[in-house]
Order: sequence, then C-alpha cells, then structure tokens
Amino acid sequence: QVQLVESGGGLVQPGGSLRLSCAVSGSIFRSNVMGWYRQAPGKERELVAHTTSGGTTNYAESVKGRFTISRDNAKNTVYLQMNSLKPEDTAVYYCNVKFVMYDYWGQGTQVTVSS
Repeated sequence: QVQLVESGGGLVQPGGSLRLSCAVSGSIFRSNVMGWYRQAPGKERELVAHTTSGGTTNYAESVKGRFTISRDNAKNTVYLQMNSLKPEDTAVYYCNVKFVMYDYWGQGTQVTVSS
C-alpha cells in the first residue's frame, strides 16, 4: 500500500521561508509524477508544482521564482522549498504521486503566513 507522509508546515511571517517534505512508502512505478497542491479555505485545490521522475518541473504562475520543487528518487521523497512567502500562500498543502492509473494523496500540512 502506498502512503505519503508530509512534514514541514507551520506558521511563518510574510517574507519567510519553509521547506515541506513528503516521504512516499510502498511500491510505486519508477516513472511517476510527484507534486504539491494546496487548498485555501473556500477555494478549490490547485496545483502548486510538480516534477517528473525524468526531472521535468512545472509551477503555478503565482509561485514561480519563489518556490522550488525537488525530489530524491532513491528515497522516494519530494520537497518544496518556499521562499518569500505571502499571506495568500496560506493553505493546506498536499503531496501527490501519480503513476499509471494510480493517484495517491498525503493527509495535508497546514502552512500559515501571517504577522
């Protein structure tokens, strides 16, 4: 069974930084897409960034230049470095992995940007 465990969320002041981690356990295909999504209160879940096992990355326009997604394939772990955080980045952040027809989600970690 595939499980995703996120860590690294918390409260940070505007302009600060946080690093999210997501460890994926269980059997997954070597060819996969790992990503981060977020959902703010009253809004739909949206893609923040994703990265393929081949190294291709994609970012939402709102986070380009501030967030960096990376992965360690040997550890089946994906990271999200978030810099220059803004109050509008406040949301629950979810880790996701997709391969073949499978789609798995983490439990979510709260990120709050506030002074």
